[in-house]
Amino acid sequence: MDTLTQTVYEVVVGYARKGLNSQSYLTHNDDNTIFSVITVTANNTSFVSLLVRISNSAVIVEQDQNDKAFVDALLQAGVQREAIRLAYKGEPMPAAV
Repeated sequence: MDTLTQTVYEVVVGYARKGLNSQSYLTHNDDNTIFSVITVTANNTSFVSLLVRISNSAVIVEQDQNDKAFVDALLQAGVQREAIRLAYKGEPMPAAV
């Protein structure tokens, strides 16, 4: 895993945890370019609480439904803001992404 992918993975892992009335699970594809956290609630409903992909050295956050914004966690982990795109907020994507 390259450095950016490893950092994103380590940050995403922190979002896959037991909550007060839920449990969240980390999923990812084989080449570690897409990460998601699936949350299952106590009443057996489920949703994607976090969906992130890495493309052309950019971290693209497709969905983030967490109390602590994923972008803030990435910044704390040392990822430069210029390398992060918040697709769910309508930020423009780089042409090659």
